[in-house]
Amino acid sequence: MNILSRQIKLGNLALGGGAPVSVQSMCNTDTRDTAATLAQIERLTEVGCEIVRCAVPDMAAAENLGAIVMGCPMPLVADIHFDYKLALTAVEQGVAGLRLNPGNIGARWKVEEVVKACAERKVPIRIGVNGCSLEKELLEKYGHPSAEAMVESALSHIRILEGLNYQEIKVSLKASDIRRTVKAYRLLAGQVDYPLHIGITEAGTTWSGTIKSAVGLGTLLYEGIGDTLRVSLTGDPVEEVRVGFEILKSLGLRERGPIFVSCPTCGRCQVNLIEVAEEVERRLQDLPLPITIAVMGCVVNGPGEAKEADLGIAGGKGQGLLFRNGEILRKVPENQLADALVAEAQALVAARQNAEANR
Repeated sequence: MNILSRQIKLGNLALGGGAPVSVQSMCNTDTRDTAATLAQIERLTEVGCEIVRCAVPDMAAAENLGAIVMGCPMPLVADIHFDYKLALTAVEQGVAGLRLNPGNIGARWKVEEVVKACAERKVPIRIGVNGCSLEKELLEKYGHPSAEAMVESALSHIRILEGLNYQEIKVSLKASDIRRTVKAYRLLAGQVDYPLHIGITEAGTTWSGTIKSAVGLGTLLYEGIGDTLRVSLTGDPVEEVRVGFEILKSLGLRERGPIFVSCPTCGRCQVNLIEVAEEVERRLQDLPLPITIAVMGCVVNGPGEAKEADLGIAGGKGQGLLFRNGEILRKVPENQLADALVAEAQALVAARQNAEANR
């Protein structure tokens, strides 16, 4: 199934309408601290982040957004809760988009003021519904923050914006529970065609949160649901971006960075393959081009996987065969396997980049 949404623009970035699923993250710095926030944005840029969001807890943070926008190489979204005046200031400061939580922004007239400001500058609004902060009347109606309650919340605020003739909208329906989140997105995707921002909110630490996000987002993306995503982890935002791209790569939806193939090891393995694989992945994880790298441990599947990859090693007794584009280059001692594979990968990427530049 492929659900095609309408397309909107967040700055110069297209969302929906067949555009690639974009990966975003959120700064965990103090938005009032320009230097710290821009330093983190630079690190996010290096790993491919395409949209960044900043919390706006008070007016000082809102008024400092302009300085951050000036140094930000990607669309900057202001995360607004409780106070509509913060949204108005954020728009004045030049942000590319707003995220509003309909459960806590307040009366309709406040939303109308925000929409008016956004319309003047064509600033998209993400209606961000969270299961943990729904309107009281919906919690009373449904008894708990169900998927149906989340969808009703989103639809009610979509109608407000549509009633104001504003359709620069994207929508998110996030819960920390995978089943509820997936159900909510499925329900909404059948009723509106606005771009959907997907995520499992409060997913957990880097370890557990990665697993929950991969299961939940992978399910939705496989069904054609989702135009942009954030992996919400209790940790470094850089890891959110890396995990996001890995999820997309696993489904063939994006091509950024290496695709790693490595065997789980067994009693046949006669090299310390776990150490080699972990070192190679760590050292090459931020390569920009999508090359396939196989780190294999024995003669059963090793040569076959290594031949199919752009680069690979097939382990033997205390050594391994190094492959490039299906051909054996040489035998390499175990203690040099990681260095040899990393060097070949860097050389291959440089050659491809040079070839691309000379076209």
